[in-house]
Amino acid sequence: MKSFIIILISLFSALKLSAQDTSIATVTFSVKGNCEECKKRIENAADIKGVKYSNWDEKKQMITITYRQDKVSPNAIENAIAAGGHDTEHIAANSSAYGKLPSCCKYRDKKCETGKQ
Repeated sequence: MKSFIIILISLFSALKLSAQDTSIATVTFSVKGNCEECKKRIENAADIKGVKYSNWDEKKQMITITYRQDKVSPNAIENAIAAGGHDTEHIAANSSAYGKLPSCCKYRDKKCETGKQ
């Protein structure tokens, strides 16, 4: 009987742990940039506590973020990216952060020197 109760408790615990986490969400918004160097910087800037995954698409100028809603908000993620020098859909990077970007990454001023946009 004792073994049966232990097995039953273990089974319920395993089922509870495998339940889907409803606090996970995915959001997509625009982020300006030019090149692979921008991609690395944007994705690194988005890698804050609560973010599980980020992928910036250079051609579409869009980032897709999977994050924990109980840990971070889309606004906080956009602020982190803007602090890295890249304009987002709702938040523009300040001129100081933008000025620190390499010349190829200055998307406001010109196209990337390699011809990508």
